[in-house]
Amino acid sequence: MRQIVLDTETTGLETSEGHRIIELGCLEIVNRRLTGERLHEYLQPDREIDPRAIEVHGISNEFLLDKPRFADVVDRFLDFVDGAELVIHNAPFDVGFINHELKLAKARVRRIEDVCGILDTLVLARRMHPGSRNSLDALCKRYQIDASGRVQHGAVLDAGLLADVYLAMTGGQVTLGLEREGPDPASPSAPVRARASSAPLRVIEPSAEERAEHDDLLALLDQSSGGACQWRRLSG
Repeated sequence: MRQIVLDTETTGLETSEGHRIIELGCLEIVNRRLTGERLHEYLQPDREIDPRAIEVHGISNEFLLDKPRFADVVDRFLDFVDGAELVIHNAPFDVGFINHELKLAKARVRRIEDVCGILDTLVLARRMHPGSRNSLDALCKRYQIDASGRVQHGAVLDAGLLADVYLAMTGGQVTLGLEREGPDPASPSAPVRARASSAPLRVIEPSAEERAEHDDLLALLDQSSGGACQWRRLSG
């Protein structure tokens, strides 16, 4: 399963006011692991950036003068994301801007939804944590992800934090390590291994409420993984 965690920075808030993408950050996840593959571009928007936007991301008009335009990188972008599921926080904002840019560039694709699935982590977070703050900063605090370096927004920085948040929300990067060879068990630095016990295990049955919460979580995992949640099939 291939996913692309995506974030953008823009000249302002509304495409209807002619605002454009000025930074595009994409990080690849395959089978719930960050691969290290990424696409990162700063873009010349051919317009001034709103001062309020500069306060958020710190990208200046002067910095973008020699950068490529979206039309210059659109094919590489589409090749990178084609067929993947895009993981985006507050997806309507970024998808709206991407589709606006695709239209302006007269790209081979006019709607990114036609070549990618879309997973909105804001919607997912609101279902999992109703009534709580679900901004990226709030989720980093909830899942104990270090966002101390996030003085200002940045597409790649925010995509990296979102990748960590998304994996934590949906079960983390699972590495059992049970088959791994280690040092001599007698060594003080050897990892602690569980010992088998001859005592019978106590079975505690979940309550109806706990079963319902478990089923809701499996449904969210199944949605976020594109129907690949094996636990849901086993429990069905």
